[in-house]
Amino acid sequence: MKLLFAPTSPYVRKVMVCAHLTGQRDNIELLDSAAHPIRRDTRIAAHNPLAKVPTLILESGKALYDSRVICEYLASLKSELQLFPADGDARWTALAQQALGDGLLDAALLARYELTARPAEFQWPTWREALLTKVGASLDAIDSMASELSADRPTIGEITIGCALGYLDFRFPELNWRAGHPAATRWNAAFQDLPAMRATRPHEG
Repeated sequence: MKLLFAPTSPYVRKVMVCAHLTGQRDNIELLDSAAHPIRRDTRIAAHNPLAKVPTLILESGKALYDSRVICEYLASLKSELQLFPADGDARWTALAQQALGDGLLDAALLARYELTARPAEFQWPTWREALLTKVGASLDAIDSMASELSADRPTIGEITIGCALGYLDFRFPELNWRAGHPAATRWNAAFQDLPAMRATRPHEG
C-alpha cells in the first residue's frame, strides 16, 4: 500500500496510529505530497479528486480517502483489536468520540488557515474567534468524558481525540488548552505515551 502523506497532518497521524496498532506500518510506503487548501497538488489529485491527504492507494490501485475510511479499512485487517467496535453502545460511543475529535480538528485547521492561507486583507477575525470557540467547547466536552476514555486499549474515538489534542500542542500552544481541563490533561499524558502515538508525533517536513 502507498499513502499520500504530510508529516504535519493530524488526519494522516490518525491513519498512521491505526497502521501501527494493526501491524500494517511496514506495509505502507509514504509518498511525498504538498496538500494545501488553495494550491492543488496533482500528485494527490491523480488518485483523489479532492486532492487531500490522507489518500491510501491499495495494491489493486484503488484509492481510499478520508481518514475515517482509511482507518476503518486498516482496522478491518486486524478486527480483533476492536478499533471500530462492531455494534451496540460501544460502537456509537467510539464513532461519536471520533466525530468530536474530527470536529475539533476541522475548526482548528480552519482557524489556522484563516491566518496562513488567506491574504491579510480578507481575514475575518470574528470568524476565527467563532472557530476557536468550537475548539474550546470541544475541549470542555473531552474533559467531561475523560474518565471514560481508555489510555491503553483505544478505539477510533480515543485515537482521534488524542490526535486532536496533539495537534493543538503542535500548532496552537498559545491556547494553553490544559488550563481548566485537568481530567483531559491526565488522560492525554498517558495516551500520548503509547508507542503508536510517540512514533507519529507531527513534525515539519
